[in-house]
Amino acid sequence: MEMILLIVESWWWVAPAAAGAGAATYAGVTARGRRARRLELDAARREVALASRALISARVRVREAQAAVLAARASSAPPTLGEALLGTPATAQARRALQEAKLAQKSAAMVLRARRARVKATTAQYHAASSTDPLPIERLYRAHDAVVARWMDYETDPAKAIAYPQLSDTREPATLAFFRAYRAAQDVRPASARERIPPEQYLAYRDAVAALEAAFDEAERAAGAAPRPTAPPTGIWQMPAWIPLRMPTSD
Repeated sequence: MEMILLIVESWWWVAPAAAGAGAATYAGVTARGRRARRLELDAARREVALASRALISARVRVREAQAAVLAARASSAPPTLGEALLGTPATAQARRALQEAKLAQKSAAMVLRARRARVKATTAQYHAASSTDPLPIERLYRAHDAVVARWMDYETDPAKAIAYPQLSDTREPATLAFFRAYRAAQDVRPASARERIPPEQYLAYRDAVAALEAAFDEAERAAGAAPRPTAPPTGIWQMPAWIPLRMPTSD
């Protein structure tokens, strides 16, 4: 109940039908200049920098693991026949650590490649945007507000409130996860689109909004308010009903 009151208190202005889907306008934001419009691009470049550091760290760990394998081989006593074939316990452990380090390096390299691709896409989007397009932070605001408006619809519509009480019950795991995701997104939400927002805060807010959307989708599915994905049909193939069972014959 505490979380429900928190959301209602914070979003009392959201109408039942979510008029405009919470797309509140932030007057004068588009006049702030190029810095606000390139916030998403700056954040994408920040992700590349972080991914590059992660890859460097992963490569260092691979070198350390390789050195550990050599040290284990050098410090081990003369191996028995089985150890000569399979390796000593210390050597086997060092090899496993090396394999894990190599997998982590490969994963870090893939993440960096994906981050660089995002920078290219974001750069193209930035250059193609016009002054009338919403700012990156505005898009996040609207996505955030739209999720809360969807939840408020279940609270303000009597029929929906009766049909899906789980969406207000924090004893339901999926609903509790949604309320926690809401609080996390609210904690990192910038106070105003006019303020100077660092790329790190933008990234944190973007990820929190994405987690909030996913959490509410799951809460709706758990409550039966959203259709679950249907499994593909299995079994013997059936002839469509529109195909005649008997072909017409000529007289």
